[in-house]
Amino acid sequence: MIGELGHFSLILALVGAVYQAVAGLLPQAPARLHRAAIDLHALCLVAAFVALTAAFVQNDFTLVYVVQHSNRDLPLAYRMAGVWGGHEGSMLLWTLILVGWTLVAERSLARRDATHARHMAGVLGVVSVAMLMFVLFTSNPFIRLLPAAQEGQSLNPLLQDPGLVFHPPLLYMGYVGTVVPFAAVLARMLSPAAPGGTPELWVRWLRPFTLWAFTFLTLGIALGSWWAYYELGWGGWWFWDPVENASLMPWLALAALVHVLAVREQRGVMALWTGVLSISAFTLSLLGTFLVRSGVLTSVHAFASDPRRGSVMLVLVASTLVVSFLLLSARAARLMPVRAVPVYNVWSREGLVSVNNVLLLASCATVLLGTLYPLAMDALALGKISVGPPYFDAVMMPLMLPLLLLAAVGPWLTWAAVDATRLWLQLRATLALTLLAAVVLPVGLGAVYGRVSPLAVVGLVLAAGLLVSTALHAWRHRRGGAMVWGMSLAHAGVAVFAVGVSMVNTYGVERDVQLAPGDTTALAECSLRFDGVTPVKGTNYDSLQASFDLSCPGVAPLKLMPEKRSYPGSAMPMTESAIVWGVTRDMYVAMADMVGTGPSGPWMVRLQVKPFMRWVWGGAVLMALGGLVASLARRYRLKVQHG
Repeated sequence: MIGELGHFSLILALVGAVYQAVAGLLPQAPARLHRAAIDLHALCLVAAFVALTAAFVQNDFTLVYVVQHSNRDLPLAYRMAGVWGGHEGSMLLWTLILVGWTLVAERSLARRDATHARHMAGVLGVVSVAMLMFVLFTSNPFIRLLPAAQEGQSLNPLLQDPGLVFHPPLLYMGYVGTVVPFAAVLARMLSPAAPGGTPELWVRWLRPFTLWAFTFLTLGIALGSWWAYYELGWGGWWFWDPVENASLMPWLALAALVHVLAVREQRGVMALWTGVLSISAFTLSLLGTFLVRSGVLTSVHAFASDPRRGSVMLVLVASTLVVSFLLLSARAARLMPVRAVPVYNVWSREGLVSVNNVLLLASCATVLLGTLYPLAMDALALGKISVGPPYFDAVMMPLMLPLLLLAAVGPWLTWAAVDATRLWLQLRATLALTLLAAVVLPVGLGAVYGRVSPLAVVGLVLAAGLLVSTALHAWRHRRGGAMVWGMSLAHAGVAVFAVGVSMVNTYGVERDVQLAPGDTTALAECSLRFDGVTPVKGTNYDSLQASFDLSCPGVAPLKLMPEKRSYPGSAMPMTESAIVWGVTRDMYVAMADMVGTGPSGPWMVRLQVKPFMRWVWGGAVLMALGGLVASLARRYRLKVQHG
């Protein structure tokens, strides 16, 4: 019965989405019909999601999806998170988050511009119709299995981790959040032109929604990176995996859009940039969904392997791209401000934001090319190739490093044109401290690590300059409110992230050693002794738990206990690493392969020292916090009627 209720709720949700689209886009439709349709749409999707969750909690093995992703031995937390542990449920979560964004965005914008809000709801309704049809006809989680299975196949062992509870919802909140600027821009082009002289409140309204999407996506990417770091046993934080790239591309577009909207609100320029970036961010989010769900990728992150689903999703991506840019080319004038567009030169804050946009979009295009090129070669039967870290490191570094310089200088620039004398007076302290860092850092790196990496020095010096500039700017404008503090936190996060990346990529140490019980090896300046392996019975897995004693000078000995786990029904052993977390370094121990024929024999053990690894995720958290703080600025809370 639960399956039928869920399926019927999805059908009703589709009906509500159709009414939402029609009532929002047709001028002769009753003015309030779109809101009632949104409510029906949302209520039915919540009912469907609750029904699927109940099926997992109750071990309803009459549903194919539950059989594929759960069993009775699975802990309750993972049974509930298993709702989005596979393709069908994750797409249901996608549609639920979409209608959540719709509810909040439509009611918020309606207080400022009722006509624009209705048209935006119509665009969002069209997106919902497409996604619900995709779920109902290709990815229905309520398909019956008759006769019912006696037991489920369980959840993918890789996903049986607390990261599953938080990572997909956070990532999807950011992914799907890109639909709000997309719908707002398309609705603006479909709406009548604003009356002359009326302030364009929709641009101010749009900024916090863009910042929220940016915040969620940043946290989702960072959490996924951290999850891979401690779970996969390889000790890396970013592998340039195509599915990782799928989330990075809309993030880059959102980062550019956040800066453009700031300039658009303050100066009334960059209207076309607003349209291009809003459409690009959402299209790239759809493309990421296609890459993960289509089966064209082989990845630990990929969920689906059904080409039919991939074909449908590819049609959705292509349709969105073509229709949106055709509309933009025909009605870009609707995005222009009602007042005259001011003139500015490249040596101004607007000019640097333009350069920032070019660099971020070039980075996005670079990632897109490296991700899709192997797929295109394979599809055209031109051979299988792999594009990995060497390509991305070589082409991304020249694009990313100048962004640190722009972020350091940009906040000090004035609008329209630069005052060179004033700029020099403001930046001379930053320049002096940065030059001091350029002298001190190579000496310090040589003393601590025994060698100096020029690439690390460049990255650290630019990061130091950005940190100093951000701190001085925040202090000088400390009464500037949430916008100033939000920007300062985000830019500080970029600098902290750059420090972490520079250090871990150039001074990280990794080696695989063979150890038998009783053997000792060096780990940095510490001594690591392998005491042996003990069988352990978990809630739904069997484990071989290793025991290591780590002795470091001046510190009490630590016990490290990495594991090799095996799950029923899965031939893939899972690695649970043991990590000594630290502010300036992580020491990482993971079990690789058993060398002997029994658990008491020697093992291959992966040992790593990761300097400043915490700073990678700490920087991402600061960026997200900056976006959240900026979105809380007082001027975004004003409720002004318009239109």
